[in-house]
Amino acid sequence: MAESSPLSSLKGMGPKKVAILHDAGLVSFEDLFELFPRRYLDRRVMKPVRDLRAGETATVVGTITAASVDAGQRGRSRFRATLSDGSGTLELTWFRGVRYFARAVVPGETLAVHGKVGYFGARAQMQHPDFDRLGSDRHEDGGSDLSLYNTGRIIPLYPTTEAMKLSGLGSRQLRSLMAQAFELQPPGARENLSRSILDSNSLMPLAEAYREIHFPSSPERLGIAERRMKWTELFYAQLLFALRRHTARHLRQAAVFTHSGEYTSRLYASLPYELTAAQKDAIREIYRDLRSGSPMQRLLQGDVGSGKTAVAMFSMALAADNKLQSVFMAPTEILAVQHWLSMRRFFEPLGLEVALFSGRQPKRLREELLLRLREGDVHVAVGTHALIEDAVRYRELGLVIIDEQHRFGVLQRKALQEKASNPHVLLMTATPIPRTLTMGVFGDLDVSVIRQMPAGRRPVKTIVRPESEQAKVHQFLRREIADGHQGYIVYPLVEASEKTDLQAAVESFGELSGAVFPDLRLGLIHGQMSPEEKDGVMQRFRTGELHILVGTTVIEVGVDVPNATVIIVEHAERFGLAQLHQLRGRVGRGQHPSHCFLLYGKLTGDGRERLQAMESTSDGFVISEMDARIRGAGNVLGKEQSGSLSGLKIADLSLDFDIMQSARSAAFALVEADSRLALPENEPVRRWYMDRYLGRQTLADIG
Repeated sequence: MAESSPLSSLKGMGPKKVAILHDAGLVSFEDLFELFPRRYLDRRVMKPVRDLRAGETATVVGTITAASVDAGQRGRSRFRATLSDGSGTLELTWFRGVRYFARAVVPGETLAVHGKVGYFGARAQMQHPDFDRLGSDRHEDGGSDLSLYNTGRIIPLYPTTEAMKLSGLGSRQLRSLMAQAFELQPPGARENLSRSILDSNSLMPLAEAYREIHFPSSPERLGIAERRMKWTELFYAQLLFALRRHTARHLRQAAVFTHSGEYTSRLYASLPYELTAAQKDAIREIYRDLRSGSPMQRLLQGDVGSGKTAVAMFSMALAADNKLQSVFMAPTEILAVQHWLSMRRFFEPLGLEVALFSGRQPKRLREELLLRLREGDVHVAVGTHALIEDAVRYRELGLVIIDEQHRFGVLQRKALQEKASNPHVLLMTATPIPRTLTMGVFGDLDVSVIRQMPAGRRPVKTIVRPESEQAKVHQFLRREIADGHQGYIVYPLVEASEKTDLQAAVESFGELSGAVFPDLRLGLIHGQMSPEEKDGVMQRFRTGELHILVGTTVIEVGVDVPNATVIIVEHAERFGLAQLHQLRGRVGRGQHPSHCFLLYGKLTGDGRERLQAMESTSDGFVISEMDARIRGAGNVLGKEQSGSLSGLKIADLSLDFDIMQSARSAAFALVEADSRLALPENEPVRRWYMDRYLGRQTLADIG
């Protein structure tokens, strides 16, 4: 029987249960073996009832002596059972799933129960304990011998869906299925790593690791098995990156940028400021890629206001020096217009034409711009997703720059890159990314990081206050406006929600403009407005016509108004840490001292930790590491980026940095030595890679 045997071949697996497991992604033995436990319970040490202490978590083995369903309070029924072990009795209570437990827990059964101990008077009790059935004639799992796997050991608890739980496919039943499958076809019979990799990285054999993961013999052996499985998972993720980078560097050709010329030198001379050392380093790294003859695939990370756009403009000037066109794609019309205005200010005096492409331009203007783009008269095209439409054609596109790339889908990014044959690609993000996530999500890219802020850029003072001090904060904003400055007030929602008690921006705007700031000019901006409406409001704020911009997170990234010195974030506890940092970056963009007020309502533990982090540092890279620790790595990047993490079944990128580094080094060294995985010693790696990642395809994609 092969590892791909269907789960229907296991005892007790009827069509209904098989269908529920299929819906959960479990189709074969292989899927079952790679359903790694979410956590473990160590039940090797049992306690008699007489030794139980209030507040402890314990395991007790005994016999059910009584069971009943009681009406309980407010008409809610509960299931109660009494367990005796000879030293005393333990009362068990379930308030949920009453009918299920009434059928599952009956007098005469011997159970191992595990839970938190409480006392009602002198009587010990557990509420909603986990339990394992021992020595029963009611063999729900198809045989009482399988229950021996459930108690007296380190017990794995598996991730389950609600449908699985309702159909009786919880952790206990999954352990029984796992035991059957192991007996029929033990996993890991064929290794998936070479002997040299196993030895040099001190890794447990695969078959042993599978068994220890699902049936641990000791905490120490379990730890070694978990490291082996995490290492292997991350190794194959990095192998994909290593093969992809090898293909890009050795098998694809791109336009060679032969020189830095007049446009670049004149742009440098026209700057009203000096580039930072970090910006110069990034430009040198990009220029080295552009000269290489291989397509550049580089990620430029920089904190809010660190000067990434200036680096991008030098890259575009280099393209123009080499008679090539550039395209710059931004995620929103507001940002596209802002970048277009900024680039025109620098490029037009050099004789470079910068064209804006949006989805709502007059037809005649759009057709004229498209013609000039095809003929090569437009040197730089700036826009949103309108740039990927079929009608957009370039004469000689050499450089693709995608700003805030995580806000575009993979297919959108791919469509833009396909406007030319192997163009150089620069991805930019103002959301600093933790080191482990950079390796785990962008492992095939070269990375440039700008951590140094431009000279004269003042740090923003962050102040956390309860919402009861809102009036004082508003008075502070009023004083700043009296001094000639502007400010933002940001809300987390557009419309009132039935699930929360948040004030919405739309509802608050009337009160702010009518009662709080009746003598000032306020504007409202949110995601449900049309692009024309949003652009109109932003233009009025940018020119100083509006004193205060009230809005949602539409203003989160890239909005650049140097005269704005105050941002007030209402219900700050509802925002994510990275989002708060991006909002803070909307101020402090000029020469004036700036302030970010974070007003909170009810604080949870995580909410308090986020706001304390914002007060403690203004370094976006430190913020990103904190965010990964608080929320977990897979939630930090958003759906589009974190999709590439979805294949990880056991590794955690926020915790396994050392394992990631080790696996990455091994994968890249292997490809450097044997890019086709053709050497006999690498046959296990080649076979696993083909089976798991390419299926029946050839190694054409490897190179």
